[in-house]
Amino acid sequence: MTTASHEETTFIEPVTPRAPVIRKTIGRILIYLAIAVGGIIFAMPFVWMISTSVKPTAEVYVLPPKWIPSTFEWSNFKTPWEVLPFATFYKNSAIVTSVSIVATVISSSLAAFAFSRLRFRFRGPLFILVLSTMMLPPQVTLVPKYLLYAELGWVNTLWPLMIENFFGHAFSIFLLRQFMMTIPREMDEAARLDGASWFEIYLRIIMPLSAPALGVVAIFAFQAHWTEFFLPLIYLSTRDLFTVPLGLQMLNTREATDVQQTMAMTLVSIIPLLIIFFTAQRKFIQGITITGVKG
Repeated sequence: MTTASHEETTFIEPVTPRAPVIRKTIGRILIYLAIAVGGIIFAMPFVWMISTSVKPTAEVYVLPPKWIPSTFEWSNFKTPWEVLPFATFYKNSAIVTSVSIVATVISSSLAAFAFSRLRFRFRGPLFILVLSTMMLPPQVTLVPKYLLYAELGWVNTLWPLMIENFFGHAFSIFLLRQFMMTIPREMDEAARLDGASWFEIYLRIIMPLSAPALGVVAIFAFQAHWTEFFLPLIYLSTRDLFTVPLGLQMLNTREATDVQQTMAMTLVSIIPLLIIFFTAQRKFIQGITITGVKG
């Protein structure tokens, strides 16, 4: 009788080196720590502004800073509306910003459509010429534009703050052109075979597909015109035409105004920016990410 010997087989799992895993974990922790520290540092002025806006006067300049006030002075948000016509300032800013957004989106998208989808002579040099205007400081053209608006009788009106946006914006044209070039040209050819004109292609095909990039342009335009201080300071002299930045400057220069009131109204003025950004954050990031994929 033959006895078969069964040898017990032992499987040894390969040992994974732990050093690379530990280094990767430590590196990730350091990155997150650096991001957290940087976020706290950049958020401190904003937190200080919120804290100051509700502080009593005696606690504004104390050292070390007192981040949480002993009492909350909500009158800092109410008093500026009583001493200055901030409702008028917000109305003027809303008019300028709304018209400028619509004008920028329409004019820039038309120019971007021409540069990205149409074939014409000197298209490349003209596009470079458009981009070169971004290197031109606005102060260089300020005097001739002021003289032009003075001849037209537009000084001390809202028109100088809006009219230029009807002629396109170089950076917006660049963003939209780069995005439109990623749309397949087969759509243009199919639409042309169906009898569509170039304007119909722009309106019915390119514009709906360019919604993410258009959203980015609209957000940039909103931020730029809502916070614009230099041009209203140059062109406006009547208080009833002032925008929010000029209203804040006027509030800050009043002798009877405390810094808490300025901080309170500054906080109120950036609320629209925060709302627009957080509600359109996904579209904004998507448009930034996919814009410029194709040169």
